[in-house]
Amino acid sequence: MPLSQRFTLTRYLIEQRRRFPDASGDFNALILDVALACKAIARAVAFGELGIAASQQGGDLGGNLNVQGETQKPLDVISNQVFTRMNEWGGHCAGMVSEEMDGVYQIPSQHPRGKYLLVFDPLDGSSNIDVNVSVGSIFSVLRASQDVVESGRDVTEADFLQPGTQQVAAGYALYGPTTMLVLSVGDGVAGFTLDPNLGEFMLTHPRFRVPADAQEFAINASNSRFWEAPIKRYVDECLAGKTGPRGKDFNMRWIASMVAEAHRILTRGGVFMYPSDTKDASKPGRLRLLYEANPIGFIMEQAGGRASTGRHPILGVHPTSLHQRIGLVFGSKNEVECIERYYTEPTKIELNSPLFAERSLFHD
Repeated sequence: MPLSQRFTLTRYLIEQRRRFPDASGDFNALILDVALACKAIARAVAFGELGIAASQQGGDLGGNLNVQGETQKPLDVISNQVFTRMNEWGGHCAGMVSEEMDGVYQIPSQHPRGKYLLVFDPLDGSSNIDVNVSVGSIFSVLRASQDVVESGRDVTEADFLQPGTQQVAAGYALYGPTTMLVLSVGDGVAGFTLDPNLGEFMLTHPRFRVPADAQEFAINASNSRFWEAPIKRYVDECLAGKTGPRGKDFNMRWIASMVAEAHRILTRGGVFMYPSDTKDASKPGRLRLLYEANPIGFIMEQAGGRASTGRHPILGVHPTSLHQRIGLVFGSKNEVECIERYYTEPTKIELNSPLFAERSLFHD
């Protein structure tokens, strides 16, 4: 798209709003506040240790355990503060939930409350900061109930426990060689690149589409001994290449930053797997449903891909807690459906004993 024909995130949102003549503009304002938070986080990430050192002059940041039992890095704390401060004052939010906060974040009493709920992972993949690998922010927008809007009461955990199908919008920011904002408001998926000269997100990818077929997969292979049989079968078939049952060669990728993985798949196809496994029975999955799996699933589905637990579409899962973990598979539609099919088929039991081989004393 020629530079002269590109337009800003603000214009994109205005044109989307025109599909709904009765819209108040609160939704657009909320998305722009989220985008402003992402710009601020992009700047903090770009400064790296320099920015962290400046921020810590007033006290140490990070080092504590969050609700997930994970050690917070300084940029986790900074990013969470940016998200809450940028979105608490505008009168568009009724409340917020974040990976870095134990419970619901109430809008301070001095600020008006709005009709939307914001859930977010302020800095996904922060373990990659130390090695200068792409990280990002993930967010999802839900509607507050009519009761919340009319009464102005404090929101509770139950207000956020909505399935992914109820999302009004979802997106992520990618902090890499360029800063990008990828957004869906329910009408496809658009990508915006931050113009450092203007300080504006410019539309550069009007409509992302995930290819239905792919030859790349992403999974943490170090967990292979804990995988369920359908995942092991799928990966083994990919590794078998052209001589195997899939009849084509696959490449494996693993960045350990879901935003970066999702962006690669959105751009050129592939499948990402972080399934439930037997590694820790107390954690039925690694990723969090509300602010990781649901928004990424929404984006994939809007771009023609598919997102699933392996057994069920991810967007149909009804959350039971704010920080609920879940297994997730997403990406190219045909690949995800292949994995889902393996989950429905009876498990093939393989026995190494010659007694139970295909030709044994129990066969003709």
